[in-house]
Amino acid sequence: MVLCICCLFPGHIMENKPYLVKMNGNGMLVKNNVNGNVLKGKALNRNGIHHVQVNGSLYPAKTKNRRQHWWVKPSEMAEKTLNPIRAIVDGMKLTPNPEKPMIALSIGDPTVFGNLPTDEAVLQAMKNAIDSHKFNGYAPSVGYLQSRQAVANFYSCPEAPLEAEDVILTSGCSQAIDLAISVLCNPGDNILVPCPGFSLYKTLAVSMGIEVKLYNLLPEKSWEVDLQHLESLIDERTSCIIVTNPSNPCGSVFTKEHLQKILKVASRHCVPILADEIYSDMVFPGCSSPSLASLSSEVPIWPIRQGLVKLTQRILGACTIVQGALESILNNTPQSFYNSTVSFLKVGRSLMSSTYNFQISIVFCQLLILLLLFFPQSNSEICFNELSTVPGLNPVMPSGAMYLMVGIDMEHFPDFKNDVDFTERLVTEQSVFCLPASAFEYPNFFRIVVTVPEEQMVEACGRIREFCLTHYRPSSRDSNDLDQ
Repeated sequence: MVLCICCLFPGHIMENKPYLVKMNGNGMLVKNNVNGNVLKGKALNRNGIHHVQVNGSLYPAKTKNRRQHWWVKPSEMAEKTLNPIRAIVDGMKLTPNPEKPMIALSIGDPTVFGNLPTDEAVLQAMKNAIDSHKFNGYAPSVGYLQSRQAVANFYSCPEAPLEAEDVILTSGCSQAIDLAISVLCNPGDNILVPCPGFSLYKTLAVSMGIEVKLYNLLPEKSWEVDLQHLESLIDERTSCIIVTNPSNPCGSVFTKEHLQKILKVASRHCVPILADEIYSDMVFPGCSSPSLASLSSEVPIWPIRQGLVKLTQRILGACTIVQGALESILNNTPQSFYNSTVSFLKVGRSLMSSTYNFQISIVFCQLLILLLLFFPQSNSEICFNELSTVPGLNPVMPSGAMYLMVGIDMEHFPDFKNDVDFTERLVTEQSVFCLPASAFEYPNFFRIVVTVPEEQMVEACGRIREFCLTHYRPSSRDSNDLDQ
């Protein structure tokens, strides 16, 4: 068995020379200098390779403990790593109806359908970074200083001023979450994660030996945190509280007042908050999403900053080409790009009162149809309004991000065991794929991604309606109401 240690740049190993380290046939450790020099006064052999024996009396060989057979297996971390979304989706039997083209409302990637193109200013910044040939090598593990300062300038505010040293650049949000959990938690600790919530937090935490406790969000209150439940879960091993705002998968946005209540809970127990605010710039008109950092300065961050810097030494850092383009992207992307994206996603607030467990009247339905005819709508409006009138479904209005959650009155759909079965059959019969919320540990809901082209959203909602009307069964109580 050979372990090769190679280096492309001088100065990275002792004596600035590459070596080959291997076990020879006698179980000896062999250290080779391949530059033809003499090591410790010993002569090289004719191939320019010097053998240094280290298993003499000083390092006796432990032959009795030597493995007799190969036994190579994945680490405990690998065995504990599980993505709930993949576990559920990979287990589903997804066979679309061949007579209907597939419409995937499950993919949280706004670029898939090509209807939300990247702004030209971003593309040009990337091209310029490549053409400059300045960003082809390794950057500092925390990121280029100029790029970090650009981020600090973009997000700094008087209530929470930022400097370059406050910023660490990572390869995507997944790596940022990994670093944040790693710096705050030890094996045996626990973290509090929203339910429903982004599944990666559990995937990463469990693989590190960290317990995940789920605190409830309340659909009847537009997915606000159940503060009493949250506080009941905190104990002496709680390392942090995850707050995702705006929310994936809910599309909800917390008010400033609600965020302050969350901060009070954290403050009472001296538990830091890990604020996931990746969708903070995708908030619909009429709503605002203040950063938690701007509402509190109580938590000491210096030790954490130092810990994060140390942890970055385990990674290569963010893509250098993107870092090179970052300042231009942040400064030169026109506001019209952001406005048009939000306009495509946004909700018409005047129409949107929550319909969770709400029976819509015939008069309201007629009024809604008239409004749909005379006023153009965004995707979220189309989806919410269409599904609000489908028996057995309870959409919850979003206020940001690009998601919408829909509740299923499972008692009215006896043909299905749960949300996974419901969404699986929806694919089989109607070729529409929505992600079952069991993937977010929140059964009897499904998530819709609202970034598909408008005509596909209209078509998908029509098919969902047809599917529900086919399988909906009114309860005996509903039947009596109809008879009367």
